[in-house]
Amino acid sequence: MLDRLAHDLRTVHPDRPAVLRHTRFGTTRVEIRRGELAELAAGYAVALHARGLRDGDTLGIAVRPGPRSLAVLLAAQRLGLRTAVLDPTAGPDVVAARLALARPDLVLADAAAQAVAGWAGPLARRADLALPPLGLLGPVATLGRRLPGCAPRLRTGRFGASVPRVPGHDVPPREGDAVIVFTSGTTARPRAVVHSRAGLAAGLETVGGLVGPRPDTVVLGGTFFVLVPALAAGAAVALPARGPAALARQLALLTPAHTYLTPPQLRAALAAGARFTGRVWTGSAPADAALLRRVKQAGAEQAWGVYALTELFPAAAVEEAEKSAFTGPGDLVGAPLPGVRTGLGPDGELLLTGPGARHRYLGEEPEPWVRTGDRAELAPDGRIVLAGRLKDMVLRRAENIYPGLYEPALHLPGVELAVLVGVPDGQGDERLVALVQPSPGTDRQRLRGALAGPLERMGSARPDAVLFGEVPLAGRSRKPDRAAASARCARELAR
Repeated sequence: MLDRLAHDLRTVHPDRPAVLRHTRFGTTRVEIRRGELAELAAGYAVALHARGLRDGDTLGIAVRPGPRSLAVLLAAQRLGLRTAVLDPTAGPDVVAARLALARPDLVLADAAAQAVAGWAGPLARRADLALPPLGLLGPVATLGRRLPGCAPRLRTGRFGASVPRVPGHDVPPREGDAVIVFTSGTTARPRAVVHSRAGLAAGLETVGGLVGPRPDTVVLGGTFFVLVPALAAGAAVALPARGPAALARQLALLTPAHTYLTPPQLRAALAAGARFTGRVWTGSAPADAALLRRVKQAGAEQAWGVYALTELFPAAAVEEAEKSAFTGPGDLVGAPLPGVRTGLGPDGELLLTGPGARHRYLGEEPEPWVRTGDRAELAPDGRIVLAGRLKDMVLRRAENIYPGLYEPALHLPGVELAVLVGVPDGQGDERLVALVQPSPGTDRQRLRGALAGPLERMGSARPDAVLFGEVPLAGRSRKPDRAAASARCARELAR
């Protein structure tokens, strides 16, 4: 699909809009047209080749979603590069550890991501941007507009200019690694998912088959797995407005045929009085039948919940009517999508595999099955019913937060033990809470002040609350009992 998209953008209706953006004045403007996006991708390929990047090299990307990041991914595909997705909201310590693991040959970062280390640091931190100092990033180039203190800009030809072919790369490579996406682990041992080119292509094809975007329609969504299938089908993609009220106005103006928003975005949009059209898709966090029903009551023809993981996107999907009709215990997430196979581990953990599954974890051997960390049951007809999580991951506002990445930073002098746990908020989401057990005789007020720095460096994973108290332990090894810790925090917060 990526190869086809790169060709079709230039040859099939190149003057039509590719990406739309909502303005602060309540209107929609064309961010980039199909032909312009193709030329931008070709220009980036030439620029990256001129920087010495070759087939198999690693390109780090710390860029906000949009046309430029998509053009870079298309350029990397053409050159046979693998891209490491660097999340600048993960905190500088985590980003530094991930850089050390991926060892990119070049990092592309937009000005906002770089500003955290310079003059705009306070503004960047308010947006949860927190890259390590530029000197620790290795070779860096600025993508897009450059601001004072940023790395030199990656220069490309102007829109519409004739861009030469990249020598030796007329035929896009089809084997090897395509993308690295970081997930769990610790700052000492980060973990990263590696998708092959074949696996990435299979995932994109599955999304295209599931959603079925059509030419000359509008699709609202901002993720890579929304942009590529929609553009490949000839649809235009509108990037969602940030605020709920603006998003509601955008939905009314565009009347999209397909809308993809996370459950928190849906709840906020509904609270702002949003009306929906066409088919609405949601994922990245649990979406219960009640939320999907509200979306249909607000005008959507269909409302779908999509079950997906970083290791396999997408895995299953279910429409509101089917989900509402399910009366058994657990959370019905639907039948496995074409090519996805399921299994259960000895402890009931859901196992998945298929053409779109990750190839391996970086630095590890390939594994045939993806361990989801979710306990599940398989209905006689093959549908997947989730029965709770086995792993420690916390889902907050559709963001996966892995406690192991951040808990070491809490263990300062005067801290006996500290854990990060999720506490249900009663609306299908979780609050992230730090439960800190002080050492005997520690001044709690001073300890709270000492924790301010580490908490600030957590970026978007900063906890919603910090509580002092004893961390419950369990088992012969006396490990922290996270379920009991969560229950304790819930009681404390309810007082």
